Amino acid sequence: MLTILYNLLEILIVLVPTLLSVAFMTIIERKVMGSMQRRVGPNVVGYYGILQPFADALKLVVKEQIIPSQSTKSLFFLAPMISLIFSLLGWGVIPFGPGLALSDYSLGILYSLALSSIGVYGILFAGWSANSKYAFLGSLRSTAQMISYELIYSSAVLAVILLCGTFNITEIIEAQQSVWYIIPLLPIFILFFISALAETNRTPFDLPEAESELVAGFMTEHSGMIFVFFFLAEYGSIVLMSTFTAILFLGGYNLPEIFSNNTIINIQSIALGLKAVLFMFVFVWIRATLPRLRYDQLMVFCWTGMLPMAIAMLVLVPSILVAFDIMPY
Repeated sequence: MLTILYNLLEILIVLVPTLLSVAFMTIIERKVMGSMQRRVGPNVVGYYGILQPFADALKLVVKEQIIPSQSTKSLFFLAPMISLIFSLLGWGVIPFGPGLALSDYSLGILYSLALSSIGVYGILFAGWSANSKYAFLGSLRSTAQMISYELIYSSAVLAVILLCGTFNITEIIEAQQSVWYIIPLLPIFILFFISALAETNRTPFDLPEAESELVAGFMTEHSGMIFVFFFLAEYGSIVLMSTFTAILFLGGYNLPEIFSNNTIINIQSIALGLKAVLFMFVFVWIRATLPRLRYDQLMVFCWTGMLPMAIAMLVLVPSILVAFDIMPY
């Protein structure tokens, strides 16, 4: 019994700050975009608008929930739950410091890739179950987009695995003690980050939510509390993807030796958080800067532009490792 309570406590210690970070990611986005567009942004609820996420949450919780009469109700409710659950499950293998992970799984990378693939089902079910053409087209677009860019995303991750020789996320972080992988794998990092934008349906790849064509994409018919699940899943994926990028290419919680021996506070976890925040800022920066692509441009860019480059890099990296006899074993 004590073991079960201890495990539940561990999960809550990870889950509660994660949900809070997702909430504050929304205000970070609105304040940063406001600054870039010479606007004020949220500034009424709380000091400097810092309580705006809680006001938004309250508004969405008390809103009327409308369910289309022709919808498949079981899948209509299940779809947002699938999206949110698989977005949060990804945190199970993320190490926040040495030995600070819910599960130091030896195949952690494969676990993360599998969860990102299963998350597609939530979006597909949402569009199909609503029995609405707008929602259905949005879900088809999003599914095709996420499956396509999953190839580039997986190829970039595989290049990192080839360089360090392990599927364990903690060992990948420790392998970057001497040099962060963003330096030798800069082209692969760029491919990875572009595919991460597409995987999370963010600008300039937010075609499933093209207002002029699809109203709001796959979530058009969802409202009230079940819409909150999609909202949390999207921003939760952004926070998770930013953290994952920091782990794969910026050394995760690793710091130069001069900072690593601090015994007063766990500065390594703070370092991981700051690196993740850097990538969250880039997500918002790109949204405020770039226009949306057309859907045909999006798919052509993936299949004829990025995929050949990803495959070329996937051949080049092990070739260099073998040529210089530095292949990890």
